[in-house]
Formats: sequence, structure tokens, C-alpha cells
Amino acid sequence: MTTAPVVGTKARTAPQLVVQVIDDAPDALGFLIDALEAAGYSVLVARSGEAALESLQWVTPDAILLDAMMPGLDGFETCRRIKQLPERAHIPIIFMTALSETAHIVTAFDMGGVDYVVKPVKIDEVLARLSAHMRNARVSRLAREAVDVAGLGVLMLDSQFRVAWQSPKAAAWLKEFVAPGSPVDLFKALVSGLEASGSTTLPLGQRGGEELVMHWIGSSGLGESMTLLQLRPAAASRVRSADLTRREAEVLSWLAKGKTNRDIADILGMSPRTVNKHLEHVYAKLGVETRTSAAAVLSLELDYLSPSRSEAAASPVLARHYS
Repeated sequence: MTTAPVVGTKARTAPQLVVQVIDDAPDALGFLIDALEAAGYSVLVARSGEAALESLQWVTPDAILLDAMMPGLDGFETCRRIKQLPERAHIPIIFMTALSETAHIVTAFDMGGVDYVVKPVKIDEVLARLSAHMRNARVSRLAREAVDVAGLGVLMLDSQFRVAWQSPKAAAWLKEFVAPGSPVDLFKALVSGLEASGSTTLPLGQRGGEELVMHWIGSSGLGESMTLLQLRPAAASRVRSADLTRREAEVLSWLAKGKTNRDIADILGMSPRTVNKHLEHVYAKLGVETRTSAAAVLSLELDYLSPSRSEAAASPVLARHYS
């Protein structure tokens, strides 16, 4: 068996995607391997179908480029056997061959291939097809996995905080609980809030006695991040249940507006030392350690639970925020 990894230069912050090239004469495809590396892929090379099947016992490539005509186990049979492996069947397989007869193309698809390119291959075309098929395979896999996440919705965000994919349950909940507007701005603010508060769970919206919360899972590759949405009984306001004094509430309110301790002291007519003392009490009551986290707690409750002005009037913190 000859199965050697060809490590390219990492060209993206997300974990490198792995492409396996299965060809009995890989030296003739050096230009293709170089192009794959330059595009940020890590490349594995197998010189036979048998070697490829053995390597799949310990590695799962994100896509496979497969030569149809090889001695021993040809590409068509290799593809068929890969598709019989439950944990590898999702891998998109693109055939590369000089065979261009309709019968050969039909056979490639019948064996489980997703695409077919004729040699000599065109680099740009192969890269474009790889990207499209890997994305489609990932979406299909996530759709299947989402069914197993009982009672939760799956939401994928790209690096620009746009919705890359969402399960039907997540889509329905977002439509019901999140006010119309710019989802990009909303999710960008949510991620900023998570970073500021050090939490992994944030509220998205509230209706009646239920609230929709987002659980941050983290990166899932290709610059995308996964979150889980959950519908649960509405929790009591963290700020309102903290039993802040009126002075502490005022200090927290101005802190959430971005004021420095000296600014707050001037506004409220007290010394910066007294402001620090109030903030120490606020941190302890809210269960946070920094001013950024305290401000995030208040801002998130105001922005995402969207209380009315009548509710604000009942709380000195909210009243100050709306004034």
C-alpha cells in the first residue's frame, strides 16, 4: 500500500479540509495536488483502490477525487465499496478519467459518484466543483444530525454572522420569537455579548411564559459556527432578581451606557471610590467579575427580552436606561 499524506500550506483559519486523490499515476497529477494545496486543502494520495479503502479505516476525507481506470480494483468498484461504509458514505466522490462515453458517466453516478470530470482536468473547474459538493455534503449531514437533536433547533452562522443553514424548528422559532430586522446585526451582537459575559447561553426572545435561548457550540469548520436553539419556560430577570439598591441600579445603568467610573461619579455626585464600592456590590449580586460582564447582562436583557416602557417604569435600572 502507498498512502502518503501531502501536507500543504494552511491557508485558512478553520481546520484544513482533506481531499483524497486516488490514482495509480499520481505523479502525473502533481499540478492538481499543488493547486489543491495552494487553495488550502490537505491532500492524501492513494495509488490504488485497495490502498484507498484501507486508509479510510483511519481517516475521513472531506472529498475524494477518483480515477476510474486503475489496475486491480477500478474506480467504479472502489466507489461502490466506499458507499457501502456507513461512516464514509457521506463523502462526495468526483470521478476523474479520460473516459467520456455516456455509459461510463452513467456507471460513475450509479456507483455513488456525485460528479465527473474528464482528463486533462481543468484546475478552476475541479476547485469549484469540490467546494460546491463539500458544502452540499455538509448541509445534508447537518440535516440528518438535526433530527437526532430532540427538542432543539440547529442554527449555523457563517463568518459574517449570516445564517448558513437552519433546521426547520430553528427557522420556525426565529420567525416567532425574533423581531423583524437584520439577523446579521442581531447575531453579531449576540456573539459579542457571549464574549463579554463569558457565557455560552443567551436569550433571543420571550413570548408569554416561554423564552427562546441560544446555546453557543462553536466552530464547525469552513469559518462557520454552530448554535442550538431551545424553547424553555421564561427565567426571572437576572437584574431584577439581584435585589440591587437604587444607587447600585443607577451605577449599573450608566455603566451599561459606556460611562467611565469618573463620568458616573460626576453624573451621580459621588466620588470615584464610592462608584467602585457600588460596582463591587453589583458584581457580587449579578455573579460576574468585570464591568464588561455586568454591562452585558443588563444590555442583553434589555435588547433581547424587549420589555415595554411600562415594565421599565417598574424598575429603576430599566427606567434609567429608557430615560
